[in-house]
Amino acid sequence: MNIPLDRTKPVPLARQIQDYLERLIGERLLAPGVKLPATRELAEGLGVNRATVALAYEELCAAGLARAHVGQGTFVAGPVAPEDAGAGTGPTIDWSGLLSRSARIVGADAERARAAVDPRAASPSVISFASGGPDSALFPTEAFRRVLNEVVRAEGEVLLQYYPVAGYPPLRQYLAQYLLRFGIEARPEEILVVNGSQQGFDLIARTLIDPGDSVAIEQPTYTRALQVFRAFGARPLPVDWDATGPRVAALERLLERNAPKMFYCQPNAHNPTGLTLSAETGRGLLAAAARHQVPIVEDGFDGSLYYGERAPAPLKALDRDGVVVYIGTFSKVLFPGLRLGWLVAPPPLAERLRAAKQLADLHTSALIQAAVHRFCERRLLDRHVARIAAEYRRRRDTLVAALKRRMPEDVTWTEPEGGFSLLVTLPAGLDAGALLPRALERGVAYTPGAAFWVDDSGERTLRLSFSSVPGGKIDEGVRRLGEVVRAARRRPAHPVERVAAPTV
Repeated sequence: MNIPLDRTKPVPLARQIQDYLERLIGERLLAPGVKLPATRELAEGLGVNRATVALAYEELCAAGLARAHVGQGTFVAGPVAPEDAGAGTGPTIDWSGLLSRSARIVGADAERARAAVDPRAASPSVISFASGGPDSALFPTEAFRRVLNEVVRAEGEVLLQYYPVAGYPPLRQYLAQYLLRFGIEARPEEILVVNGSQQGFDLIARTLIDPGDSVAIEQPTYTRALQVFRAFGARPLPVDWDATGPRVAALERLLERNAPKMFYCQPNAHNPTGLTLSAETGRGLLAAAARHQVPIVEDGFDGSLYYGERAPAPLKALDRDGVVVYIGTFSKVLFPGLRLGWLVAPPPLAERLRAAKQLADLHTSALIQAAVHRFCERRLLDRHVARIAAEYRRRRDTLVAALKRRMPEDVTWTEPEGGFSLLVTLPAGLDAGALLPRALERGVAYTPGAAFWVDDSGERTLRLSFSSVPGGKIDEGVRRLGEVVRAARRRPAHPVERVAAPTV
């Protein structure tokens, strides 16, 4: 710690040290529980006698600002307060007036989400169907730790340096072979490794979208992608899903009338419905995009987590005209915390995407890429996916069976063929957002469906994600939800404050 001392002042050095530390503690730059430097270490660094530092610490303890523990050291006193407490004086610059349009859009979305989230949703007593991520209890943590240690020993000096933007070559080669399982033909040079699919959306948006551009987006859709496109100033135009996928005729009309810059969709294991588009619809979408020279951004869900006989081919596998940009990720089949995904794009676009990524963050962690490659090369991923696919299928089946048993007859839902969730539609007159506080009181949480609609409709829908809910709790959660729905139908309609649950 560097404490500025003025030896020309009449103020004793111990007092100067004390005053400096008091200010840091008062402004919470030194938070309660933080250990102060050892007296010998600080004295040597400041060039003063150790007794001088000891005296300053004694005065802090006497003032109740620090506490000393024999054999452990001196610590800042006081209870740990919220992060925003004691932030010191206000800013001297009006930062809100300097924010870009994109930052204001992102901030408004984040503020609405914070204001809407009910803290009861995080209670251990609540059975939550809100999280759309994988179950961390199924993570192969120990196996991954071993391969991570191995690559550090074997290649650490190279992997911990700056690295080429396109990604770890052995991983890109592996991905080219892996994608062939699902019919996608991609050369390693057409693959760009990114920090999760979220960065993929960001790079595509910054490469293709100008403020004011129209973007065609399936409806319902993945909210995080929608937020990215809006942040770059895009005007989203919805293309509604039906039982076979995004309506081709609706897309055709948009392409003719609005000339959107691109069309975003999730053809397989669609979030929030879990549905998969039909082969005929897929061919229709590709033909329309090729005729109008509009790219399709395909948000791919790993075909290994398909619960039917055979996973359908991604649009990219059927693309003969080079109109599809494919986004893939390890987040659903391995660990979302790795933030590791990839883009497959035609060479002219791939070059631009690499340039955008290099400008954004230089490269994705080469160490993580190498560890994932070794994990995959040893077929550890294949064994892990086989295990989790069977478990998620059981949870899907349990959820669907519970809905059939527990829900009123006029409640409907999608039956997911892949992915982690399904979409429930409530009877006319019920609003899923308004119903959520009652559900939380009863001990069950879900995600209101309106968040997945481009045009803010979908009030009667809600998403139930089964991936993170232990199988033994699914039926009880649905029983509670069924009781809430039945009770709401018996109550007279009146305004209820809406709350929300986080969307993933």
